[in-house]
Amino acid sequence: MTDVLTFGEAMVALRADGPIRTGGALRMSVAGAEANVAIGLARLGHRVRWVGCTGADEFGALVLRTLRAESVDVACAARAEGPTGLVVFEPRVADLTRVSYYRAGSAGSRLGPGHLERALAEGSRVLHTTGITAALGPEPLRAVREAASTAPGGTTVCLDVNHRAKLWSRQEAAAALRPLMPYVDVLVASDDELALAAPAGARSEDRQAEALLEAGVREVVVKRGGQGAEVYDASGRTARPAVSVPVKDTVGAGDAFVAGYLSAFLDGEPVAGRLDRAVTTGAFAVACAGDWEGLPTRDELRLLRAAPGSAIR
Repeated sequence: MTDVLTFGEAMVALRADGPIRTGGALRMSVAGAEANVAIGLARLGHRVRWVGCTGADEFGALVLRTLRAESVDVACAARAEGPTGLVVFEPRVADLTRVSYYRAGSAGSRLGPGHLERALAEGSRVLHTTGITAALGPEPLRAVREAASTAPGGTTVCLDVNHRAKLWSRQEAAAALRPLMPYVDVLVASDDELALAAPAGARSEDRQAEALLEAGVREVVVKRGGQGAEVYDASGRTARPAVSVPVKDTVGAGDAFVAGYLSAFLDGEPVAGRLDRAVTTGAFAVACAGDWEGLPTRDELRLLRAAPGSAIR
């Protein structure tokens, strides 16, 4: 049994060093919400399995090679018809980045319930999925539904709403995600995404969280970016401020936060400890360029306690 099973589309990321229309260099890496979470957890010492489909191309080989190099289990990954998807990151103003996707008809969008059968049968302590996978098409959505609803007893199901407006509307997202709530144990959402999972009649954040807990969700984790995060559960509310660091790149910060939260959950930490680790891993993400490249190992979690400008000797 693995600690965490996650599934979705991993893509090759191209990062521009300036506006694309003026030319310049593109740096190649790997991206994808679930892959980012998997790498973050693996760096913290957890056993993680990622399931997804890549193309039979060199980009797909790069995705799998990168995940293997980061100690992520890809034994259940598959090759599928279509190319491996691409995502382009273009810095525009300060920490504002324009993101363009080239994933229509990609191999990753071929993911279906059948690709998950072996991994689900072999078990995991946590099953992690996102609204991004659900938005990729009918088969990925069916994979999310079946995985969440048939997860073996004792498996903690975590869903990160992770709404992407370029993939589907808020109305489409709400129609797909709300029926999943009876199967979700840990729901993660930014404060503006919570309404996509909560019942339609719930207006305020407090009422949305209350309604989700009534529906069976055990923990409602609300990300507030630079303001930190808060958890609603049966015991009430627990909040933590963000860790202050110089911001270089906010892309991937939410995935880093989820990796930290699930890591502390697996370690048996209480909610406050989970939030502490989550805001710490989120801070590492925004302080470094790239989706996952700057994520910490377990030994490095203490680094942000050092005074700014310190040299670790």
